[in-house]
Amino acid sequence: MKPAGDALPVTPPIPAAKSLPGVRSGAAPRLAPVVGLACGVVAVSTASLLIRFAQQAGANSLAIAALRLSMAALVVAPLAWLRCRDELKRLSRLDLLVGLASGAFLGLHFATWISSLQYTSVASSVVLVTLSPIFVAIGSLVFLKERLPWPAIAGMGIAVAGGIVIALGDRAAGGMAGANPALGNALAVAGALSIAPHFLIGRRLRMRLSLLAYISVVYSAAALVLLVAVAVLRVPLMGFDPQAYVWVVLLALVPQLIGHTSFNWALGYLPATYATIPVLGEPIGSTLLAVAVLDEPLTPAGALGGALVLGGIALMAIARARRGANTPL
Repeated sequence: MKPAGDALPVTPPIPAAKSLPGVRSGAAPRLAPVVGLACGVVAVSTASLLIRFAQQAGANSLAIAALRLSMAALVVAPLAWLRCRDELKRLSRLDLLVGLASGAFLGLHFATWISSLQYTSVASSVVLVTLSPIFVAIGSLVFLKERLPWPAIAGMGIAVAGGIVIALGDRAAGGMAGANPALGNALAVAGALSIAPHFLIGRRLRMRLSLLAYISVVYSAAALVLLVAVAVLRVPLMGFDPQAYVWVVLLALVPQLIGHTSFNWALGYLPATYATIPVLGEPIGSTLLAVAVLDEPLTPAGALGGALVLGGIALMAIARARRGANTPL
């Protein structure tokens, strides 16, 4: 899994092992999976702060996205070639096109969500981008003909209501909510929307590839698409304050690699209902860090809207997990 924003799964889940629903069979790991899950939440919760620091150091948002995915791809791709070479060699032209399309939407997700942090508060950005499970569920209903249980539909309504509360609250707060909260919130929702095709398109490829092979293809595709966008739009990748590159390196290392790896490892040993923790934990952790480190105020409307969004998403996730759905949240 991978978080959105940062806490959304980057990999569509595959059917679980048969010993216990959602739990991997075999020997127990040396480290408790819950500990790995907690480490993942802490790691991905730093993403918003690292992005904000890089932006304050002069780095362009699109450049941050391109550098982040490029660095991650440069780490993952060689490892995948060493360990999954046969899988990668068997990829057909259609598989590569699917991987490119999935990576393109992942790149768009990061470009829009990272840009949103330039204009709105961390709390609003990370909560609104968490709306992505709604778009995934709608896509599953339309394209995969997967019926939604009524609790999931109710959760969707609650989450949308929370998003409206956040938008209205930010509009009333004016400058306290960011330089241009309406634009920032719209970009965060665009980030939520763009990750849905990434899951739905990539599901076919993920069912046939190991995690490492899959993310090497998708990360590389996302990096390629973002680098092309940077070149077309003539966005510089060099010339920023050296401190900006330190923040971007930490962004690629901590949330992208350590955080996502921790999630993917831990969730392989835990029931499916634990998959809600990365989705809900990152917005909470990021908001707390923003209040403590960036001194960003949390408005009553933001707190109420955030609670509604996260509560609605949790209701959706639990309903789908109980129903045995194997598509993303």
